[in-house]
Amino acid sequence: MHIKLKEIIDLIESVAPLQTQESYDNSGLIVGNTNDQITGALISLDLTEEVIEEAIELKYNLIITHHPPVFKPLKKITGADETERCLIKAIKNGIALYAAHTNLDNSSQGVNNILAEKIGIKPSGILQPIKSVVRKLVVFVPESHHEVVRQAIFDAGAGVIGKYDCCSFNTHGTGTFRAGKGTNPHVGEIGELHFEPEIRIETVFPAWIENKILKAVNKVHPYEEIAWDSYQLTNDYNLAGSGLIGEFPDPMSEIDLLTHLKQTLNIPFLKHTEFLNKPLKRVAICGGSGNFLIKDAIARKCDVFITGELKYHDFFTADGKILLIEAGHYETEQFTKELLYQILKQKFTTFALQISRLSSNPVKYF
Repeated sequence: MHIKLKEIIDLIESVAPLQTQESYDNSGLIVGNTNDQITGALISLDLTEEVIEEAIELKYNLIITHHPPVFKPLKKITGADETERCLIKAIKNGIALYAAHTNLDNSSQGVNNILAEKIGIKPSGILQPIKSVVRKLVVFVPESHHEVVRQAIFDAGAGVIGKYDCCSFNTHGTGTFRAGKGTNPHVGEIGELHFEPEIRIETVFPAWIENKILKAVNKVHPYEEIAWDSYQLTNDYNLAGSGLIGEFPDPMSEIDLLTHLKQTLNIPFLKHTEFLNKPLKRVAICGGSGNFLIKDAIARKCDVFITGELKYHDFFTADGKILLIEAGHYETEQFTKELLYQILKQKFTTFALQISRLSSNPVKYF
């Protein structure tokens, strides 16, 4: 079974939209053409020369990674380092490269969600929601069509607030317009001022689905020219963002949690702050580097914050208010490969898809 690359990308980005990646990131298609036919995909946390060789042996022409192989601008591609050698080898062998990085980190169904599942945490929400991505749509519709237009808006993904969907506000009013020459008005006469009972439909949506919503409206709205407005809001978008907050089903002791993490993440040792000598119930997590979320975890009254990397001075930030645990960058993101596999296999059941057998972790323990 061969699949067009665009179909694979669209499926991944339906879970982790590119618009939610951080400004410094380089998620998305790195090498390849969206119209390419894909024979098979190999999934890895990182791109290495060994991973490319693995794809060649499998006769797969797509590698999906979590970390982008190109993170900073390249001025030359001469094979001087592993990044350049990987790009040369991928292009020579017709292998497309795609990365789902901070957009997958920021997804409510992403990296932190599967990490929570593995650790045994019941998620309750995003630790630091994304800002400045919520918009309000206002559409004016004749009373005869307000139900079908509203439903089209909801079906396109608008109207979700927290765990509620189909959210809107509707106001009755009167619209006026005069159809000019060459028009074909749904109601009214050309050249005459018309008054029409209308409904003002207001709802919210994440910015990246605006075009999808407007296309849906255009399909069912009866007017030739549709009156609509779109406003940027300052509301947090609580369905995407950094980190995750939740609880353990039962309180855990600090020793029990550390032991559990070592076994679950397969890591020989953990770094942590001084024990607080109290049961741990409320927990915050962030796969990879999450030191920027320590204050958020404290503000949300978490007992413990688990992340992949912390700097020396980050440990002082705990200040006796929270237990900080550094559990390894690779170790806290290792289940991302499984997550990407699940996303794709659920729809493309007969597509050739494999998680890399290689460990790309550059960190060794003595």
